[in-house]
Amino acid sequence: MLAICSATPTSVRNIISFRRGVLSTAIKVPPHLNSAIYTPHPIPFKSIGEPIFGSGDTKENTVEVNEEWSKIFNALFHDEDELFLHKKLNTDFPMRLMWKRGFIRLVLVGGMIWMLLILSVLLFHIWSCQSSVAFFSAICNRESKVFVVLDSMGFVPKPPHRCTIPVADDVAVVYIPKERTPDLIVQNLTYITEDEEMTSGSPLFGGNISWSMRDESFKLKPNMKVHCGFIHGGGADMDPKDIEYAKRCKFVVASGIFDGYDTPHQPSNISVRSIELFCFLMVVDEVSFGFIKKNVSVRVDSDGGHWVGVWRLVLLKHQPYDEPRRNGKVPKILVHRLFPEARYSIWIDGKMELIVDPLLILERYLWRGKHTYAIAQHKHHRSIYEEADANKRRKRYARPLIDLHMKIYHYEGMEPWSPLKNTISDVPEGAIIIREHTALNNLFSCLWFNEVHLFTPRDQLSFGYVVYRLKSQFKFHMFPNCEYNSLFLLHPHNREHSSKVEWVKSLNEFKKNSKLRESRGGWGLWTPYPVNLDAVELPPVVRTSKAG
Repeated sequence: MLAICSATPTSVRNIISFRRGVLSTAIKVPPHLNSAIYTPHPIPFKSIGEPIFGSGDTKENTVEVNEEWSKIFNALFHDEDELFLHKKLNTDFPMRLMWKRGFIRLVLVGGMIWMLLILSVLLFHIWSCQSSVAFFSAICNRESKVFVVLDSMGFVPKPPHRCTIPVADDVAVVYIPKERTPDLIVQNLTYITEDEEMTSGSPLFGGNISWSMRDESFKLKPNMKVHCGFIHGGGADMDPKDIEYAKRCKFVVASGIFDGYDTPHQPSNISVRSIELFCFLMVVDEVSFGFIKKNVSVRVDSDGGHWVGVWRLVLLKHQPYDEPRRNGKVPKILVHRLFPEARYSIWIDGKMELIVDPLLILERYLWRGKHTYAIAQHKHHRSIYEEADANKRRKRYARPLIDLHMKIYHYEGMEPWSPLKNTISDVPEGAIIIREHTALNNLFSCLWFNEVHLFTPRDQLSFGYVVYRLKSQFKFHMFPNCEYNSLFLLHPHNREHSSKVEWVKSLNEFKKNSKLRESRGGWGLWTPYPVNLDAVELPPVVRTSKAG
């Protein structure tokens, strides 16, 4: 009460205005009360109606002051709708104040809980996109605007380029299985070496595979005979001295250089045990062989074999294809045909320098997990249709032929990759392939090569399709891309590959210039398909990486 009495008229008016809600109804304090109220000392009084004296007040104005103050306090305290009633606090005020504060706290706490819930959902969304569990990764929608925004803001973690490979500590203690993995599905595999259906011209290296023969080759049986390259008279002939040398090779590290794109890179961190156990075989064509002899020191042994460091050069004469990239798929995919005595092989591309001991690689990716075939996951793509789109953008082959290739696969039931599939990805990094030469693995390699022979030389487009056709019977281990990048050092090519066919934008260009078409490869693209594919629409592609 004293605080109100000691207040200025202005503050009293404000109180009244606030309580009543309308400024115009506020009681105006007469000017002559200013001197009585606006005093540095509190104005003592006991109750309304008693004299209120300020400094310099006289008895004459006492009644007037009392009357004016009575009006002010009556307006403040005598209204039934106001908070105070007759000089005491309304008993509802503490309860109202408590409810008001409680409501504010409830709103704040509710807002915080809501924000935490939203943040939790966003974090779960990001985590699900990184999860290898099919159930959780199926929830992820990388196409959503939320994910795109979070990715652009840097909240989505990027996979490391390289990561530690959990290899064994000591090469000397690595146990090598004595027995081969038993062949349970395909027990006996033989190859077609004479192409009976070829009526004119020289035989095709991959054979004249009809659509019905191709379809039949995907039906697994205990005894199978399939096309697998190396048709007699089709090219890719090995020198007899290299054939004899390869017969002693049970463990092979293979690589290849074609058209002089690279020179051999010596592997590092190789143990004495692996040097004695493995054959390091570098398959080359005539152009690369001459280039290497001219630019690199080549040692010739007593048997006439050519060596560059640990690499034994294996010359393939009479190249089977016009396209060097297609020729390079022969040793890469058909290593079991070139070196039939090998039990295990590790393929690396010619531009790579192996930096992990090959025996440790076999232990890590095959024997430890009881696998027989291992290949790395592609860094950017999981769907072959994404990979095909990237190949067209980067001009890796003729765009209309890539589209035709994909239309055939899509018509035959090859769906884009999804987390509901049994595989981590449909697209591998094919630069490193680790395998045991079982009958089923050899069959898979044959069927994979047949697709490369019939369609485009982009083997990454065909790998997932062959897996799809063999269904769940072909088992393989697909390891993380960051481990793949830790197996080697990448060196640049001596020169970039360029081919006229890569720049073709429409099929009419092939009709106008027949020289653009390959003469010995990709026959499936020019052989009429049993069904009209014009109505086949390719699945939409979401570009997940700028790198393509």
